[in-house]
Amino acid sequence: MWEPEMRTARLRTVHPVLWAGWAALAAGAVLCVLGWYGVSGEHWAERQLPYLASCTVPGAALIVAGAVLLTHGRGALAAARVEELYGLLVAAEPAGTEDSGTAATAPLAVSGDLLMVPGGTLWHRADCPLVSGKVEAVPVDAKVLASGELGPCPICEPVEETD
Repeated sequence: MWEPEMRTARLRTVHPVLWAGWAALAAGAVLCVLGWYGVSGEHWAERQLPYLASCTVPGAALIVAGAVLLTHGRGALAAARVEELYGLLVAAEPAGTEDSGTAATAPLAVSGDLLMVPGGTLWHRADCPLVSGKVEAVPVDAKVLASGELGPCPICEPVEETD
């Protein structure tokens, strides 16, 4: 079962990672600027090497490390949000379906009238959430139904009518 404490615990571990990532990026950018400034003032390569070794290379490494930390932190933040949404969905389940371990088997739509959307590839029950309220939905013609051009909607799973 989902607990609000799980989210806050996850976020407490995510935010420091994000802050560390931003700090590493900023420090790396400062070191790269300092290294560039030091190198730009020297004409001889042997005098430029200390700036490269002490500022520019570590600065570039910090930028890469910061990018990795930010990516990891954003991924963990997204995972925390997905867990939160999952918890909300589980909490919204009807009382009888939680213990059985299976999804509710009650159909979403029970109407006997079949509809289709022009240009679509599926037929639906009239009270299917995918077509209810759509003015462009039209009744399914028996010829179209018999031809097999349309398939059943996976949401409302209408039963083919046989005449």
